[in-house]
Parts: sequence; structure tokens; C-alpha cells
Amino acid sequence: MDEPIDESLSLRERVERHLPRWQSWYPSVFDAARDLGLIRAEVCPPSQLLLSNRHSRVRHDAQAAHREQWGVGNEDVSTRSPEPRSSRRRRKKKGREQR
Repeated sequence: MDEPIDESLSLRERVERHLPRWQSWYPSVFDAARDLGLIRAEVCPPSQLLLSNRHSRVRHDAQAAHREQWGVGNEDVSTRSPEPRSSRRRRKKKGREQR
């Protein structure tokens, strides 16, 4: 178990390297990997579990990578062009009825 970790191997390959017949003892590769010490759970604050927070982080990283690759500068790549005026709906104000 003190071998260097080969990052190019999949989790299944790493488990099979240490425990070739893991399927006869474990219901999933994750259970075997956990018992072998190849993976472990990490405690994190509940706010990191929200998908909206994760997605915003992923979106932010993607935008930063895009700016870096294409030299966009400081402008926000997610901004959309404004809606044309003709497609905007206008509300009609109801006037008071005259007596």
C-alpha cells in the first residue's frame, strides 16, 4: 500500500491492483476503495453541497479560463446583448373611470 499513486490509473484499476477479487467481498468499487484507503470522505460546510454554489464556481472558473485563453480582458463573457426595444412588453396603465 506504500506504492506511489499512479494518477493515470482509474479507481477500479487501482483497487484491482491491491485486491484482485474485490467483487466477491464488496458491492461496489467505492466500498473496496474506501476500505483500502484509496479514497476518503471529506467534511465540508453545507453551503458547498448546494448545486447552485458548485455551478457558480464551475461557471466562474470556465469564464476565467475563457478570458485567459482568448484574452477577453475584464469584460464579463456571460453578458447578453440587451433586448431590442420592439420586443419589450409595455404595460398599459388603467386610468380612472370618469364619473
